[in-house]
Amino acid sequence: MLENPMTAVGLLAGTLTTISFLPQVLKTWKSKSAKDISLGMFLTFCLGVVLWIIYGVAVRDLPVIVTNVATFILAAMVLGLKLKYNQH
Repeated sequence: MLENPMTAVGLLAGTLTTISFLPQVLKTWKSKSAKDISLGMFLTFCLGVVLWIIYGVAVRDLPVIVTNVATFILAAMVLGLKLKYNQH
């Protein structure tokens, strides 16, 4: 399945950094408060993640593609909650 053992390392690293967003998503969703979340940071972060996805597709790097798509989904959820609750 994985031709290169470093692909597994990349997938594990990406998985760990991606799931680090899960507590923030859950906390924001449960509390219905996003006042302490920086809108500028999450907008910039989401743009950076989209660029990582484009890069991953261009170089055909599975760990970069998969983990950044998952990261984008979670970060976009936090961003969406920030916009929904509109607390700056």
